[in-house]
Amino acid sequence: MVDRVKKSVSVPSELDAAIRAAAERSGMTYSGWLAHAAQRALRIEAGLAAVAEYEAEHGPFTAREQADADAWLDRMIAEAQPSTGAA
Repeated sequence: MVDRVKKSVSVPSELDAAIRAAAERSGMTYSGWLAHAAQRALRIEAGLAAVAEYEAEHGPFTAREQADADAWLDRMIAEAQPSTGAA
């Protein structure tokens, strides 16, 4: 069993409605959706910190390296999209 900590948070009503809708679309609970979103934000933060650390040690990425990374990311996103079956 996963250890859980119960917290009380306040969010603007518009954000609350958006979270409720997103949780419902994904089949998650409100709390589960928030935890998932927080984990994702923390992974992004860690990735950005790793890039900053790398660039501090080795210098900034070149325009070519950035373009190659963008192209790779575009491919990964395209591969992750569900197929619509349309040709």
